[in-house]
Amino acid sequence: MAAIVAARRIRTTARQKETRMTPVHKPAERRLIVICVPPAAQSLDISGPLDCFLEANRQCSDGPVYDVRLVAVDGGTQVRAGGMTLVPDTEFSRLGGGIDTLLIAGTPDYARAAEFSVFSIWLQAQARDVRRLGSVCTGAFFLGAAGILSEHQATTHWQHAAELADLYPQSEILPDAIYVADRGIYTSAGVTAGIDLALRLIEEDLGHDIAMAVARRLVVFLRRPGGQSQFSAHLAAQTARESRIASVQGWILKNIDKDLSLAVLADRAGMSPRNFTRLFQTETATTPAVFVEYVRIDVARRLLEESDAPLKRIAERCGFASADTLRRAFQRQVKTTPAEYRDHFCRRQPSARLRPPEQR
Repeated sequence: MAAIVAARRIRTTARQKETRMTPVHKPAERRLIVICVPPAAQSLDISGPLDCFLEANRQCSDGPVYDVRLVAVDGGTQVRAGGMTLVPDTEFSRLGGGIDTLLIAGTPDYARAAEFSVFSIWLQAQARDVRRLGSVCTGAFFLGAAGILSEHQATTHWQHAAELADLYPQSEILPDAIYVADRGIYTSAGVTAGIDLALRLIEEDLGHDIAMAVARRLVVFLRRPGGQSQFSAHLAAQTARESRIASVQGWILKNIDKDLSLAVLADRAGMSPRNFTRLFQTETATTPAVFVEYVRIDVARRLLEESDAPLKRIAERCGFASADTLRRAFQRQVKTTPAEYRDHFCRRQPSARLRPPEQR
């Protein structure tokens, strides 16, 4: 009996020592985030991701997890960005190792990317060691100049995607993506898409709840309603200046499951089908049928991302005649199948319910 009591005392004492040795609030390990700033940089390409990472630090109860530093691509002590003068934290050549994530901001002077040979050499060396390497907007041209985009998928601002693809044909440029993650290379679309990318990185590191808290604090979407596309139908609807066309576009967005044939749309505009088609194309640079299909695919993307609904139900909700019709349109517009898209982008909980997108 005495031996049993003694053994219990030993185990209890061991547990007490273990408890005393383990801190209640263990400080989180700092991750070094480096944002490279090219000459004449787009200021929001820098401040957007920067504020996301700093806000993530404030949201973590165990203390800051990110150490964010700015460096100039040209190695200078100052850099102009959107009318502001920024003072980098250090020269990129002095950073050494230990970088977790390295991002390059965009600039209207992206065509000069190949001129910064010393930076390109440094970037190539970092690509072998950093956990994540990426860009915001036209910062992708600096990755391309360093040979980092070869054999990778990537994106940039939609207005410059064709140029990036021409310069670096060994890369697969996706002009319609908000951001692309491909084997450690992360690239985003223009300007505010840098915030989308930063939230994605934060969610990878710290989980959904922290990323959502950051998004709420910054009053942005964790995942914008337009899904993964740069060309959200809600933005496309703003392209028409002619009030009759703009009004029809707005009605389409709210009635995608209804009859949206040319005759119906022309009647709503109070025009003949021929004149309506001509004016619609003049205002939007596309046909009514293509616009309708795009809007329906845009909503289908969101439903695939956010719900468990079967494809047949999504097709009905989006106004497609059948699931097969949706599949064909999806392949045409998104260049993949709905099933592959859902597997890649779905962030829903298993119990997610299908609701009309305008109620989200």
